[in-house]
Amino acid sequence: MTNLKDKTVLITGASAGIGEAIAREFASNGSRLILIARRFERLEKLAEELKTETHLIKLDIRNREAVEKALLSLPESYQSIDILVNNAGLSRDLGKIYEANPDGWEDMIDTNIKGLLYISRVVLIGMVERNSGHIINIGSIAGHEVYPKGHVYCATKFAVDAITKGMRMDLFDKNIRVSTIDPGLVETEFSEVRFYGDKERAKKVYQGYKALEAKDIAESVVWVASRPSHVQIAEMIILPSDQASAAVLNRRE
Repeated sequence: MTNLKDKTVLITGASAGIGEAIAREFASNGSRLILIARRFERLEKLAEELKTETHLIKLDIRNREAVEKALLSLPESYQSIDILVNNAGLSRDLGKIYEANPDGWEDMIDTNIKGLLYISRVVLIGMVERNSGHIINIGSIAGHEVYPKGHVYCATKFAVDAITKGMRMDLFDKNIRVSTIDPGLVETEFSEVRFYGDKERAKKVYQGYKALEAKDIAESVVWVASRPSHVQIAEMIILPSDQASAAVLNRRE
């Protein structure tokens, strides 16, 4: 079992939902954290509650130059990143492709794909030099199955799956593990972001069944990260018990 105490863990999208839960879970294991998000005030509030060393970065991962500047100027004690959790991601809207707003496509592609790549590239330079590290990408069941009106979001998560597999091929001889954790329905701010702040519409997504909680995913991330060094969990799909596939859900009410 890998001891996570004093490991340096970088988490993107750490200000809420799954990212916040992941930060709390690693903190409870004694890890040193680098937390990245656009909503800095939320990071500050979170850091006050965590009993561990924490470095906060206000950053939009869609901005490649800003990503490089932030990560290449980390304080010395945070420069050797042991674990990268690419959690930041979002969905925009849920409608037929000919009715969709292309601005939402840009948000999803730039965040879910390009942002993940920008962060990973800089972090991996150091990991390769040290011949050590672990990349954990937060994908989705949407990266395995396309569901109605999910077109571009699903495409971005299919891309995350492909990138993860490609990373594993590039890094298998560098002592760097690469994993993806692919959740089904998790009750967070995800749907509220998807529907541009429409809380009532977002609430209906989670009615009639028990969705996963952010903590469920966070515990899985830490379990994957803590496996013995010779064990690489390549892929983990996690669904609520009432969800059989991306579009098959048992609403009990």
